Amino acid sequence: MAKLEISDLTKIYEDKIPVVDNINLEIEENEFATIVGPSGCGKTTTLRMIAGFTEPQKGIISIDGQEIVNKEYNIFIPPERREIGMVFQTYAVWPHMDVFNNVAYPLKLRKEDKKTIKKDAQRNKRNTKAYESDNY
Repeated sequence: MAKLEISDLTKIYEDKIPVVDNINLEIEENEFATIVGPSGCGKTTTLRMIAGFTEPQKGIISIDGQEIVNKEYNIFIPPERREIGMVFQTYAVWPHMDVFNNVAYPLKLRKEDKKTIKKDAQRNKRNTKAYESDNY
């Protein structure tokens, strides 16, 4: 895990109403955090900006001191280069895969060995009560 820092993060959709409005957040390495709030308050949008699936209008996102987003300097590292995994609210990122394989997929892209993939995916399985796959 790594340190995550967010400064003045803002996302405004077409209706000109900020969905995420100047969020500042710091999560230390190995710290576990949860974002909670009512429906429509910007939880998923914030996570999508951290993962790189949604681009903010303003703000800075840094991982271990490296800026992956800085709107002032037009920095936007694409999702596939962020080394971040995200499990979506729907059943799976890829509906043809079970939860285990959805969790394992980013590790396969990083060319992790099968033992590491199985260990990490099983660790996530305990946290999510996901189903185990025999593929690893």
